[in-house]
Amino acid sequence: MPEKRAPIDISGKSLADIAALLEDRSLPPVERWNPGHCGDSGIRIDRDGRWWHEEREIERGAMVRLFSTVLRREPDGSHVLVTPAEKLSVAVELAPLLATAMTSEGEGAARRLAFQLNRGDAVIAGPDHPLRMAGEVPLVDCGRGLEAAVARPVYYELAEIALGEGADPPGVWSDGAFFPLVAAGSTGE
Repeated sequence: MPEKRAPIDISGKSLADIAALLEDRSLPPVERWNPGHCGDSGIRIDRDGRWWHEEREIERGAMVRLFSTVLRREPDGSHVLVTPAEKLSVAVELAPLLATAMTSEGEGAARRLAFQLNRGDAVIAGPDHPLRMAGEVPLVDCGRGLEAAVARPVYYELAEIALGEGADPPGVWSDGAFFPLVAAGSTGE
């Protein structure tokens, strides 16, 4: 099945261009679909954002992107693939998505950060899409209760920004909101 939505590539694009691309995107209305639970999908998403089906990695990026468009987080914190007709459990080790690249514009409180996601979309961090720490891993909210783990190279970029700006605790600004890059309960020292 050919992809109907070309993946977004944030490299070389301004945040205004990325925001315009995101305005034109829509995802299936999974929040309106409430079929009965039909079982387990046999899919597991590991800590590195790799998708597995019955212990074999799903290597087709287009398939992962398609599945991720019908992924939803349930009120109990579990994850499911949902269509109008069925709902299947998915095991998620850390986060179902991965932020694989980042673009930054501005400085300090005027900074804006966009993250490219492995599902072919992007997200601009801010009040509607906050960053938080889960232990030593930053997660960015992607809507629908889904989060993306920030890949290690991207985390190093975030840390460089945070250390360069000298906030205490270390953190980054994006879209008018400040996000500490220290584990909850940590003093940042």
